[in-house]
Amino acid sequence: MTAVLAIIHAGLAAAWVGGMAYSLFVIQPKLKRYFGPDAAGREALTTVIASGNRWKVIGLTVAIALSGVGLLVLDDEHWWIHAAKGLLLLMATGIFWYVSWRHWPARVFATAAELPVLQRRLIVLATTMLGLAGLAFALGVLATHL
Repeated sequence: MTAVLAIIHAGLAAAWVGGMAYSLFVIQPKLKRYFGPDAAGREALTTVIASGNRWKVIGLTVAIALSGVGLLVLDDEHWWIHAAKGLLLLMATGIFWYVSWRHWPARVFATAAELPVLQRRLIVLATTMLGLAGLAFALGVLATHL
């Protein structure tokens, strides 16, 4: 049972980290190169790509958290790693909440002059979220070697 739950937990975490990394380091730079000076076109496609993902990511983070709690219940020897991973997940989820419910609405209604600042802010937020989730994932890998 522990092995199956660990595979589910690690797989979901890898999907989240991988999805964020792919978006940040592949999709966003390609959109920037493709659209060049056409900021409005790039923004429109970015909005379409991001649309509808909020609840998928929320479901993913809930599943990661629940499977992590399940792993803790099955083996609490290194509980501090689970606590650290939980805190990192909570912080990353908080940033996701901010991006979803504050940043994107502001970005959708932003003027052309406001967009560059919001676009740079999203890169910082996404990088921070990726770092937090990636660190949680690395702690999970570390836990298997203790």
